[in-house]
Amino acid sequence: MAKTEITKSPERSVTSPREIFTAMRDEMDRMFERFEPSWPPRWPALFRRKGDFAVPDLDVRENINSVVVEAELPGVDEKDISVTLANGVLTIKGEKKHEKEEKSESYYLAERSFGSFERAIRLPDTVDDAKVEAKFDQGVLKVTAAKKPEAVKAERKIEVKKA
Repeated sequence: MAKTEITKSPERSVTSPREIFTAMRDEMDRMFERFEPSWPPRWPALFRRKGDFAVPDLDVRENINSVVVEAELPGVDEKDISVTLANGVLTIKGEKKHEKEEKSESYYLAERSFGSFERAIRLPDTVDDAKVEAKFDQGVLKVTAAKKPEAVKAERKIEVKKA
C-alpha cells in the first residue's frame, strides 16, 4: 500500500471576508490534489487574483446625517469610474487598465491587462437623492449620501416599564 504523507497547509492571515472563502477554496483544492492531481480543474485566473481585484471592496457606514460608501480602487483612474443612483440603487462601475512596455537591444516586452467591475447596493429610503456626492482621492472613492431632513430627527428615549 502506498504511503501518503499529510502535511498541514501554511498559516494564512485572513483580513477580509472574501479572503476567508479564498483560503477555504485553496484548502479544498489542496485536499483534492492529494487524491487526483489534475482534479478539480483550477479556477480561471479572473477569480483567483492575488494583489489585484475582480470586485472592489466596499465599506458602508451610516451616521445620523448620511450614509457613506467607500470603495478601494487601486490603480484605477478617476476618468474610468462611473457612479450612478437610480431607484435607490447606488452603482459603481469602472475599468482598470494596465499597460507595460519594455524595449531593450535583446528583447521587446509588451503586456496589457484590462478588467471591468461593477458593484451595486441599495441605499435606505431616508437618503435624499439630490444630495449625493462622490470624491476620488488616492485610489479611494468616497460617496456621501445625505439623509432627508425628516429622517434626521432628535432621538427620543422610551421608558422601559416593568411588565
